[in-house]
Amino acid sequence: MAESKKDEKKKNLAESKNDKIEVEGKVIEVLKGSDYLVELPNGHTVKAYVSGKMRINMIHVLPGDKVTVQLTPYDLTRGIITWNKR
Repeated sequence: MAESKKDEKKKNLAESKNDKIEVEGKVIEVLKGSDYLVELPNGHTVKAYVSGKMRINMIHVLPGDKVTVQLTPYDLTRGIITWNKR
């Protein structure tokens, strides 16, 4: 009985770590080190970097592009750009 509760807690913890918030935004500015400032629809700005798949496929992100950003619930000021809609 006690093991099942431990397993349940581990499962819930793993699920909460994998929770991602996907938001669409607009790239405002290109920063040093391949970082970008992205403005979200609610008016907040997020510092984001390009995901590995986009980097491998050499997808460029320019100011003014509409992008999809993944945020974690732990830090809502940093994100990962996963999609470029131009």
